[in-house]
Amino acid sequence: MDSIIKITNLSKIYRVGSEKVVALQDVNLELKKGEFCCFLGTSGSGKSTLLNVLAGLEKPSKGSIKIKNVPVEKLSEKKLAEFRQKNIGFIFQSYNLVNYLNAVENVSLPLVFKGASKKERIKKSIDILKAVGLPRHLRHKPTQMSGGQQQRVGIARAFVTNPDIVFADEPTGNLDSKTSKEVLDLMISLSKENDRTLIMVTHDINIAKRADKIVYILDGKVERVEERNVEGTYEQN
Repeated sequence: MDSIIKITNLSKIYRVGSEKVVALQDVNLELKKGEFCCFLGTSGSGKSTLLNVLAGLEKPSKGSIKIKNVPVEKLSEKKLAEFRQKNIGFIFQSYNLVNYLNAVENVSLPLVFKGASKKERIKKSIDILKAVGLPRHLRHKPTQMSGGQQQRVGIARAFVTNPDIVFADEPTGNLDSKTSKEVLDLMISLSKENDRTLIMVTHDINIAKRADKIVYILDGKVERVEERNVEGTYEQN
């Protein structure tokens, strides 16, 4: 598999008053097209910061991030927004649905920004909502759905533009164990069927063990990287 993301000497430093807080320090990592990668670490380890920086939601303090060979840290805000629209989907722990919009309208939002026609937006949104198991919830608003159903809408929204990369920040964190497994299975199947790269943040080793690659994050650094081999076990690389 070809590399789709290459991270070189990446650091993120926050200023809190006169103090510096190092959230990420000298991260070097390559992620391959089509693989499912988990960033695993405890709260405060830097894993969500790493995800946000890769997704272009925050700027790095130092280092480079190449996504599809584009140095995204050098892009202007406008160019970065355009790049995200074309290449990236995002799944949030808290769903981040618009409460006054129904499922079809929530899913179609990324297509609005891409300039798709209303007819195309509705068709694609309905098709993917059916694919994620919500054919009877097309016109339901978030308050009319369970947490698991809302997250399925969030997954549909992330995948509706057929992005090359989907970032997921603790996507099962607010769900019970049964629903978590269903949601995880869904994300993995959508990614594998379409050869999309799925990058997920988690603190749960059981979720991480479903991934092709596990990146262990500790105190803002990559502690180690393990990859699943052909036997289904993990090897440190």
